[in-house]
Amino acid sequence: MDNAIRCEGLTKKYGSTRAVDNLSLTVGPAQVFGFLGPNGSGKTTTMRMLLGLVHPTLGRAWIHGRPLPDPDGLGAIGSMVEEPGFHPWASGRRNLQFLALSGPPLRRPDAVEVALDRVGLAAAADRRVMTYSQGMRQRLGLAAALLRDPSLLILDEPTNGMDPAGIQEMRALLRTLADAGTTVFLSSHLLSEIEQVCDRVAVLHAGRLIEEGLVTAVAGDRATVRVTVDPADLARAQQLLAAWQTHPTGPGQLLIDGAEPRAVNQVLGRAGLWAHEVSRERGTLETRFLHLTADHQSSEASHAPTAR
Repeated sequence: MDNAIRCEGLTKKYGSTRAVDNLSLTVGPAQVFGFLGPNGSGKTTTMRMLLGLVHPTLGRAWIHGRPLPDPDGLGAIGSMVEEPGFHPWASGRRNLQFLALSGPPLRRPDAVEVALDRVGLAAAADRRVMTYSQGMRQRLGLAAALLRDPSLLILDEPTNGMDPAGIQEMRALLRTLADAGTTVFLSSHLLSEIEQVCDRVAVLHAGRLIEEGLVTAVAGDRATVRVTVDPADLARAQQLLAAWQTHPTGPGQLLIDGAEPRAVNQVLGRAGLWAHEVSRERGTLETRFLHLTADHQSSEASHAPTAR
């Protein structure tokens, strides 16, 4: 079976800025693939290129083995990139019926009702979209993406605005879709959710791919210690703990690689700086993501030309 997505040297430039820089990536079939990165890292631009909404400056891409651009192949792709737009005065059901009138024919006559039921909107289907919450509009966007039973779903922040129960339902639905053979290419800031639902992940930073692999491999199992100190003591604590790699994660918060809580506490205590809390943390995707992006940010800063 062909890979769902393949990119070779995919690049998009806006003037002198490279929004996506020489991206080479392969996404196999029937999996949930997490596409991660800070704001401005090139995730949405990449998704828009894969959908033919933006033309790449350089490089090539294939969807299901077919080179892009491929207008005839768009019927096999369902997508929700950025916040979906609908006719606010019409009901959720009517909006989907409008969408069903354009594009390739539906595979089943009850596709609208099936899509509404799958995303949990059947009971609110006849309400006007202007009365929907943001989370409900996200559900309707996913229903629109599922109308034609696509073999590939490209989703940008699909759980935006959802409550915890809605996020859990979305996670279960995406996992069910992948287990049934659909490939889900997913961007999200909720890294704990990504860790629970994805098979593989890729991390982008400043348009470049900096890590890719199985979720368990990327998250890793390195010993990590979290230290909480008074925010005014954070800089001093970081200096005292310079023997290890440290990563500030918030006011008074440090993550430390390869350390033991006892050793960290001793170093701080001997200098008269007492932590509010020192605890061990298992390796998580969120921790690894913070480390990767912070390390690349520091590397770029160190290689930046000095202003004169």
